[in-house]
Order: sequence, then structure tokens, then C-alpha cells
Amino acid sequence: MGKRKFDDDQITGILKEHQAGTTVAEVCHRHGISEPTFYRWQSLQFKNVGFDARRLKALEEENQKLKKLLAETMLAAATLSEMLEKTSRGNA
Repeated sequence: MGKRKFDDDQITGILKEHQAGTTVAEVCHRHGISEPTFYRWQSLQFKNVGFDARRLKALEEENQKLKKLLAETMLAAATLSEMLEKTSRGNA
């Protein structure tokens, strides 16, 4: 396997050119790539978008769980603090 000619940012830029309205043939000719290469990049990008969406959803769910745990812990700490104040006032 040879050295990659384009990095990920360049590939994304090439794919965005097509999304902006340029034909596949024009984009391929301008950058010196074959149409099968273009379509392979496009399919890989769509697979990565699906992966990113699933990962984002999982992170958002985890974030919600952590926020709930934090709120419960803060409530417990506040309750304990109030109880401690009441007992220390009662002893004084």
C-alpha cells in the first residue's frame, strides 16, 4: 500500500466541493483522483458520521447520568450539613 496523497481534512474539503454543486467528474479531475476513489471516500465519510452520532448519543446519556449523580450527592451533602448544624446548636 502506497503513501496517502491526501489527509483527512483535504478529503473532507474535496467531498464538500461536490456537496456545493460541483460534479463528481469535475472534482475528480481537479484533484487528480478517480471516481471510484471519490465514492469510496464518500461512503467512508457516511459510515464515520453514523459512528460519531452513536458516540455522541452515548456521551450525552452518560453526561445526564453523571449530572443526576452529582445532584443527588450535593443534596445528600446539604442535608447532612443541615443536620450537623441542628445537632451542634442543640449541644451548645
